[in-house]
Amino acid sequence: MEFGLFTLFDFFRDRQDEVQYYRDTLELMVLAEKLGFDSVWGGEEHFYSFGLCPSPQMFLTAVARETERIRVGTAISLLPFENPLRKAEDFAMLDILSNGRLNFGVGRGIIPKHFEGFQIDPRESRARYEESLAIIRGSWTQDDFSYEGQFWQVPTLSLSPKPMQKPHPPIYRGTISLESFETAAVTGDNAFIVPWLTGPHAEVRSRVQRYRTLLKEHGHGPKRTTCIFFLFVNPDHQEAMRDGRESTYNYTRLFTSFIPPEALKKLKPDDPFRAFLDFALLMPDQLEERAIVGTPAACRRRLKELQDEFDLDQVAFYFHAGARDPKRARYGMELFANEVMPEFKKSS
Repeated sequence: MEFGLFTLFDFFRDRQDEVQYYRDTLELMVLAEKLGFDSVWGGEEHFYSFGLCPSPQMFLTAVARETERIRVGTAISLLPFENPLRKAEDFAMLDILSNGRLNFGVGRGIIPKHFEGFQIDPRESRARYEESLAIIRGSWTQDDFSYEGQFWQVPTLSLSPKPMQKPHPPIYRGTISLESFETAAVTGDNAFIVPWLTGPHAEVRSRVQRYRTLLKEHGHGPKRTTCIFFLFVNPDHQEAMRDGRESTYNYTRLFTSFIPPEALKKLKPDDPFRAFLDFALLMPDQLEERAIVGTPAACRRRLKELQDEFDLDQVAFYFHAGARDPKRARYGMELFANEVMPEFKKSS
């Protein structure tokens, strides 16, 4: 099993400083390599609607220049908002500057403020996403490339530079709905899986199985799945629980605050989106079921259970979400690396 760190750069303007936040996050990602983690992943956010990283490619370039081995990934790069040729150029450069260590995670976006700010109709997000990804993939792999779509038209050209990894960096699709799992399988892409947010584990497991079945049916070999979990590890179980409840409470309230109150009032009780939000808000009360939390021994047991349940090959942990103290995050990373990780590295 491989282990990584994950952040959406969730930011609390009333209690955090932007400059210090970037410094702390960079230091923790550099520390991750020294501790033996395999990857770091960063999300894209805009307009103080949730997080503080409008350009993960820029931040990850800084990480890449201070590390040598650890893979750097986006989780996720939002494709509907920007000319896909610019995305293709930026991430090809990042792949070269990181010496071929890029994992390219992509998604549509769901935060209304992003669509409002970039003047994009959210109803177009899926089509824009698919067109953009087709352009990025094609321009990375074809020397003479052109494209004629609904939203993007590309005359015959040759993108420069090309990525270092061939045929291109690994592509990871954000997956929550069954449809997103199925699309990832049909196209032969890797998958990001967020069990704590997607639904009850039985439901998530069913979608993962469907994804793996469709991969085979469409002639694709095995693909990587990166599962995202919260991690709170401490020699004192109650302290781990307290830390986890506080951090996930802060995080889930911020995460769900992107829905305007007036829009929330209009949602019917049986609306799937309301169910999605309600499920997210229950996280602090269901911590032991939906996170990895407790003593090192308890975390080892829980990881083994999840490994059996999802056939895990990659896991990435939220490490400083919910305005968590970076010192506390560092302590947890070190404890996990020293007392939990070796057992899984040895058996992999």
